[in-house]
Amino acid sequence: MKWTDHSENTLLQRSFLFGITGIVLGMLSLLNTQFQVVQAPMGPLNGVALALQLIGLSLAVLILRRRKLTSEIKEKAKKMVLILGVGLLFFILTL
Repeated sequence: MKWTDHSENTLLQRSFLFGITGIVLGMLSLLNTQFQVVQAPMGPLNGVALALQLIGLSLAVLILRRRKLTSEIKEKAKKMVLILGVGLLFFILTL
Protein backbone atom coordinates (compact mmCIF):
# COMPACT_ATOMS: atom_id res chain seq x y z
CA MET A 1 0.00 0.00 0.00
CA LYS A 2 1.39 3.40 -1.00
CA TRP A 3 1.62 6.38 1.31
CA THR A 4 -0.75 8.33 -0.90
CA ASP A 5 -3.50 5.74 -0.37
CA HIS A 6 -3.81 6.46 3.36
CA SER A 7 -6.29 8.92 4.84
CA GLU A 8 -5.28 12.43 5.86
CA ASN A 9 -5.69 11.69 9.56
CA THR A 10 -3.39 8.68 9.35
CA LEU A 11 -0.73 10.65 7.46
CA LEU A 12 -1.00 13.54 9.90
CA GLN A 13 -0.60 11.17 12.84
CA ARG A 14 2.45 9.53 11.25
CA SER A 15 3.92 12.93 10.45
CA PHE A 16 3.58 13.88 14.10
CA LEU A 17 5.15 10.63 15.30
CA PHE A 18 8.12 10.89 12.92
CA GLY A 19 8.61 14.55 13.77
CA ILE A 20 8.42 14.21 17.55
CA THR A 21 10.75 11.20 17.49
CA GLY A 22 13.27 13.20 15.46
CA ILE A 23 13.02 16.16 17.83
CA VAL A 24 13.49 13.94 20.91
CA LEU A 25 16.53 12.21 19.37
CA GLY A 26 17.99 15.58 18.42
CA MET A 27 17.52 16.87 21.95
CA LEU A 28 19.15 13.74 23.38
CA SER A 29 22.11 14.33 21.11
CA LEU A 30 22.39 17.98 22.15
CA LEU A 31 22.14 17.14 25.84
CA ASN A 32 24.77 14.42 25.53
CA THR A 33 27.07 16.80 23.68
CA GLN A 34 26.76 19.38 26.46
CA PHE A 35 26.88 17.13 29.53
CA GLN A 36 28.95 14.18 28.21
CA VAL A 37 26.71 11.51 29.79
CA VAL A 38 27.81 8.84 27.31
CA GLN A 39 31.18 8.83 25.54
CA ALA A 40 29.84 8.01 22.10
CA PRO A 41 29.86 9.80 18.75
CA MET A 42 26.64 11.72 18.19
CA GLY A 43 26.92 11.99 14.40
CA PRO A 44 24.75 8.96 13.57
CA LEU A 45 22.11 10.03 16.09
CA ASN A 46 22.04 13.52 14.59
CA GLY A 47 21.59 12.00 11.14
CA VAL A 48 18.69 9.82 12.24
CA ALA A 49 17.06 12.77 14.02
CA LEU A 50 17.30 14.99 10.94
CA ALA A 51 16.05 12.20 8.67
CA LEU A 52 13.00 11.57 10.87
CA GLN A 53 12.18 15.26 10.92
CA LEU A 54 12.47 15.44 7.13
CA ILE A 55 10.15 12.46 6.76
CA GLY A 56 7.61 14.09 9.06
CA LEU A 57 7.89 17.35 7.16
CA SER A 58 7.44 15.63 3.81
CA LEU A 59 4.34 13.80 5.03
CA ALA A 60 2.79 17.09 6.19
CA VAL A 61 3.53 18.65 2.80
CA LEU A 62 2.02 15.58 1.11
CA ILE A 63 -1.20 16.23 3.02
CA LEU A 64 -1.23 19.89 1.98
CA ARG A 65 -0.87 18.98 -1.69
CA ARG A 66 -4.06 16.91 -1.66
CA ARG A 67 -7.27 18.29 -3.07
CA LYS A 68 -10.56 18.66 -1.23
CA LEU A 69 -9.18 18.91 2.30
CA THR A 70 -11.28 20.01 5.22
CA SER A 71 -10.19 23.26 6.80
CA GLU A 72 -9.38 21.49 10.09
CA ILE A 73 -6.95 19.05 8.45
CA LYS A 74 -5.42 21.84 6.38
CA GLU A 75 -4.76 23.99 9.46
CA LYS A 76 -3.24 21.05 11.35
CA ALA A 77 -0.96 20.26 8.42
CA LYS A 78 0.14 23.91 8.16
CA LYS A 79 0.99 23.96 11.86
CA MET A 80 2.90 20.70 11.48
CA VAL A 81 4.93 22.12 8.57
CA LEU A 82 5.75 25.24 10.59
CA ILE A 83 6.78 23.36 13.73
CA LEU A 84 8.85 20.74 11.93
CA GLY A 85 10.46 23.35 9.70
CA VAL A 86 11.56 25.43 12.69
CA GLY A 87 12.73 22.32 14.54
CA LEU A 88 14.72 21.13 11.54
CA LEU A 89 16.30 24.56 11.11
CA PHE A 90 17.20 24.66 14.81
CA PHE A 91 18.92 21.28 14.74
CA ILE A 92 20.77 22.05 11.53
CA LEU A 93 22.10 25.30 12.99
CA THR A 94 23.24 23.62 16.22
CA LEU A 95 25.48 21.12 14.40
